[in-house]
Amino acid sequence: MKTVIINIKELVQVDDKARLLVKGKDMAKLGTIKDAYLIINGEIIEDYGKMADLPAKLISKNSDNQIIDATGKIVFPSFCDSHTHLVYAGSREIEYSDKIRGLSYEEIAKRGGGILNSAKLLHQTSEDELYLQALGRANEIISQGTGAVEIKSGYGLNAEDEIKILRVIKRLKETTALLIKSTFLGAHAVPQEYKSNPDDYVDLIINEMIPQVAAEDLADYIDVFCDKGFFTVEQTDRILLAGMKYGMRAKIHANELAKSGGIQVGVKYNALSVDHIEYTEDEEIEVLLKSDTMPTILPGAAFFLNMPFAPARKMMDAGLPVAIASDYNPGSSPTGNMKLMMSFACVNYKMLPEEAIHAATINSAYAMGISDLVGSISKGKIANLIITEKIPSFSFLPYAYGSNLINSVILKGKEIAV
Repeated sequence: MKTVIINIKELVQVDDKARLLVKGKDMAKLGTIKDAYLIINGEIIEDYGKMADLPAKLISKNSDNQIIDATGKIVFPSFCDSHTHLVYAGSREIEYSDKIRGLSYEEIAKRGGGILNSAKLLHQTSEDELYLQALGRANEIISQGTGAVEIKSGYGLNAEDEIKILRVIKRLKETTALLIKSTFLGAHAVPQEYKSNPDDYVDLIINEMIPQVAAEDLADYIDVFCDKGFFTVEQTDRILLAGMKYGMRAKIHANELAKSGGIQVGVKYNALSVDHIEYTEDEEIEVLLKSDTMPTILPGAAFFLNMPFAPARKMMDAGLPVAIASDYNPGSSPTGNMKLMMSFACVNYKMLPEEAIHAATINSAYAMGISDLVGSISKGKIANLIITEKIPSFSFLPYAYGSNLINSVILKGKEIAV
């Protein structure tokens, strides 16, 4: 039995070439088919086209195919969220009040808050409880249209707790419909006991954590928070080199708080993506143009922390691709709502709806290393889809930023209750 979606008002992000990313001026061009159908065979997109060309036998009374009538509705590929910290314990709304009073992210971190606060809470939480909390968030983002997500460790800051987070991520891979990639981020912050000699903590990451993570095959990628007040370029270089030896490709937190050199070291190690990148200038753009690294903006974090916005418009005008991710975490972006991230991208970063759609689907899939599988409506790709409510156009999705416009979600070819 196949699933046939019929009478689609507009099928969006159609790409017959199945490109792995979209960049520069092409980000403003979006392939669509009006009055369309789409056929799912098992987990895979088998075919699509205009309703006038749909073979009648596929929807005849004698057919045992499942028929979904999408009259008035728009179908998109599901969102791909390439940067989250979805596995964490508790919340940090107390720090929210500190931010409102005027304390900066760096000031909160220096006094033991921020990441260190989350590490303390996580240490006190069992693996089973951590999994249940994360499962709730995973189901939440599915209901909001996300079908693929990267999840980082980083709230452990010791071998035992980092492994605990990565094991929870592995359980989520096995028990949810999400396509999940895991990233080891032991270098998220320097624990309090290593503040006087952070290089000792770097040694711990390299000599103990990375080998243990690799031995259990718990991480697809490795990440470092290379920024002012966190890890230096030299420390980042050492960690990425060690991770590369164990087959973990780099993904970098870079240039969120200052012009840190994080983009350059990321490109040096052929990082899949460099993320945050608020402080990106001509020098960094030139480096990125000569690389295969995806510049990834995190609009939720910049909004929540009231920080400068990354120069997405300038990067696209220079010919670069741009991806969007949520940075879902308890301290600087406590939401995984990718539809909202698209709205922030349009309003604050001056991205067109077409550009935001590319950034939240095919380009963010590239930033996870899975754009050959998901991120566009292409034959042979996994059928991860969003069916909207009845809306006037695809631009309405980011325009109506406060409305829940997701009618149904299909992941790996199966309709998911939302």
